[in-house]
Amino acid sequence: MSILGVILILFAAAQFYWLWRGLVLLRRRVARPHTRAIVGGAVLAYGLLLLAYNFGYLGRYETAVHLTLRDALLTAPFAWWAASSIVGFIVVLLLLPARGVAWLVRRRSPPESASRRHFLERTVSVAAAAPFVAGAYGMLYGRLNLETTATRIRLARLPRAFEGFRIAQLSDIHIGPFMPQEEIRRYVAIANALKVDMIVLTGDFVTFDPSTERAVVEALSGLRAPYGVFGCLGNHDTWTGVEESITALFQQAGIRILRQERVAIRSRGDELNLIGTDFQTERRFGPTLPVRQALENIEGLVAADRVNLLLSHNPATFPRAAGLGIDLSLAGHTHGGQAALEFISPELAPTRLVTPYVAGLFEEPGGQLYVNRGIGTVFVPIRIGAPPEISVFQLTRG
Repeated sequence: MSILGVILILFAAAQFYWLWRGLVLLRRRVARPHTRAIVGGAVLAYGLLLLAYNFGYLGRYETAVHLTLRDALLTAPFAWWAASSIVGFIVVLLLLPARGVAWLVRRRSPPESASRRHFLERTVSVAAAAPFVAGAYGMLYGRLNLETTATRIRLARLPRAFEGFRIAQLSDIHIGPFMPQEEIRRYVAIANALKVDMIVLTGDFVTFDPSTERAVVEALSGLRAPYGVFGCLGNHDTWTGVEESITALFQQAGIRILRQERVAIRSRGDELNLIGTDFQTERRFGPTLPVRQALENIEGLVAADRVNLLLSHNPATFPRAAGLGIDLSLAGHTHGGQAALEFISPELAPTRLVTPYVAGLFEEPGGQLYVNRGIGTVFVPIRIGAPPEISVFQLTRG
């Protein structure tokens, strides 16, 4: 069974469970049957409306590049509920042993131990409700809590002319109602205010709607840096079929997208070799993405006598890049897990099921990799434990 099939089954089971819990709560809190019927009917009608709209039964709409009332009232609540209800249901399943203990305590304990029973029941209820609170936090605050990170990159072969050279990286824009044009322009202003030497963009400018390409290019067109603004494409740019058109739009805006290309970054007679490639995958990742040996189409672009920098959306290319002699790879794609609990344990990030390179700086013999958490979101507009990021790198001789 596919991952999507498992998610759909969990979603369906979760809805039945939470519907039952809601009815129990309604009976406890609302005494009058007439009032219960009105409240319950209104909530059920709104839930059915959310399902019908988000599953396309009310028609299809173009993706908005500004937050609309329709998205605020129908898309965002459904995304929050869908994600939170599934996670909450999983928590309930994991806590079944604790609920069994609570039941035994309730059956066998004397009346004076009621406080113990209530404590167990209250603990289970709070744990089941926590995903809903965390989801609301991630939607209303976490996805907007931008972090600007600063990392010093030591490169043994760095030419003296590039000592202290500063690069800013933005990734995974995913323009849409929850990453609107005005929000992207705010990040553009922040990046420009950093006064770096060069700016790079590492893919996924759109999500699923190709009609949003012009809007995202317009929003990013204000980026400015003395040595230029460069980028590469991501998997969503390939899925939507905008590779050629968005590259041309960026060129008109003065931003160069490198597609299996390299460009020399020159300063006082010295050079850095900047390479960019489309999304690379060594295993099946959607019907439109060819499976190939990682980076086989850029082997001839690597310069043995210069420092090589690579823009590759997928961090999974890093081992191959290090083997080719690429000194520094810059990637995105993972969103840092988007919903991760790595502050509790490094393993609590779903993205680790796909790649060990979730976020931050990594090293292997021959090269280094930095994975940017991106600024946008996909599927659900929620970020927990993985705030949006603009990365700033300072190159130095190591």
